[in-house]
Amino acid sequence: MPAFDLETTYLSLDGRGGVAVHPVDADFWRTIDANPALKENLVGVYAGDADWTSWEMHPAGDEVLVLLEGRMSMLFEHPDGRQDRHEMRAGSTLVVPAGVWHRALVPEPTRLLAITYGAGTRHRPA
Repeated sequence: MPAFDLETTYLSLDGRGGVAVHPVDADFWRTIDANPALKENLVGVYAGDADWTSWEMHPAGDEVLVLLEGRMSMLFEHPDGRQDRHEMRAGSTLVVPAGVWHRALVPEPTRLLAITYGAGTRHRPA
């Protein structure tokens, strides 16, 4: 397999040692729920230069976030409404526990590697 960019081609890990490659095109996010391979562990790199406009939550598994470049704060929201803020800088790794709503505040451009167990992922406006 030739080398590729994780910003434009994501990987899914099946938990049994298998890896599938998924080019990210204009329909990728719109059709993500129709692809069962993407409900397992999805690996991708996401460039960002603004605060996330929505919260997300992964009910079926933890998410690993590795900040490759930049600086950001990850907010965790608890069921009682309380929020924790986790500062990240290039090289930082953060585990988002399953079922925790989270979003990022991005004061400068970032590149974020995410390993996400995607089954049942939910979003809501910030």
